[in-house]
Amino acid sequence: MRDFSSDHRWLSINTATVRKQGDLLSIIDACTRKGIRAISPWRDQVAAVGLDATARAVRSGELALSGYCRGGMFPADPAKAAEVRDDNRRAVDEAAALGAACLVLVVGGLPQYSRPGSAPGKDIALARTQVEDGIGELLDHARKAGMPLAIEPLHPMYAADRACVNTMAHALDICDRLDPGRTGALGVAVDVYHVWWDPDLEAQIARAGTDRLLAFHVCDWLVPTTDLLLDRGMMGDGVIDIPRIRGWVEAQGFAGYSEVEIFSQANWWERPMDEVLDTCIERHRSAV
Repeated sequence: MRDFSSDHRWLSINTATVRKQGDLLSIIDACTRKGIRAISPWRDQVAAVGLDATARAVRSGELALSGYCRGGMFPADPAKAAEVRDDNRRAVDEAAALGAACLVLVVGGLPQYSRPGSAPGKDIALARTQVEDGIGELLDHARKAGMPLAIEPLHPMYAADRACVNTMAHALDICDRLDPGRTGALGVAVDVYHVWWDPDLEAQIARAGTDRLLAFHVCDWLVPTTDLLLDRGMMGDGVIDIPRIRGWVEAQGFAGYSEVEIFSQANWWERPMDEVLDTCIERHRSAV
C-alpha cells in the first residue's frame, strides 16, 4: 500500500463535503491554498457558478478531478425518457470539458418514485432493466467523448429512491454485459460507505481489477447513525476498516485518489470550511 502518513498528495475532496460552507469557486480556492490536488465537483455546484468559470478555476489551481458527480437516475416513465437521456449526455459533456477522470453514475431507483403525486412503483426488475438500457445507450456517447462511466453501487437502503444497483457484483455484471472487452469505458466507483458491509467485497474488488476500478470514495459509518443520508462520519470516527478496503483496491493496481465524500448536516456541514478540510487532510494520513 502507498504511504499516506507523510503527505496528502492522493487526497481528493468531493465538493459535497463542504457544500454548505461556500460556493464551488470558494471551495476550489480553499483546496488550492491547502495543497489539496484534486476535487470531485457536483453538477449543481458547477451550474451555480458556470461551467467556464469552473474550468478556469480548476486550471488556475492546477487541480485534477477524481470524478464528476453525477449522471444516472435512469428509470423513468416514457414521457421523461428523452429528458433523462439528454441530461446524461450533458453530464458526460460537462465532465469531459472539466477533464474529469470519470462520470459517476448514481443509477436511480423505482421508476415512479420521484413523480409528483405518485406513489413509488414496485417493479424493481423493470427499474434495473431501465438502468442497464440507459447505461448502454449513454455508453456510446461517453466513448465518443472519451469519458469513462463509473457505476456506483449504493447501500441497499437506497434501492427505492436512489439506486437499485446495490452491490459490486451487480455493477460488475452490468459491466461484463455492456463492455465485455474491458475497454476501460465502463467501471465502478467503490464508496466504502455503501459497500463496507458486503461479505463478498474483497472478491468483487479483485474481479473488477485495475481496468474497472475508476474511483475510490471514503468516509465512515457512525454508530448510532442519526440520518441514513446526512450523517456520514469523518474517516476514523466510525466502524469501517478503511485501510483494509484501500489495501484490497490497491492490490488490484488502483493508484488514484482517495476521495472524501461526507454528507453531514448536523456536524461537518456546520463547521468552518478550513476546519473541515484540515481534518480531512489529517484523517487521510491517519485513518485512510
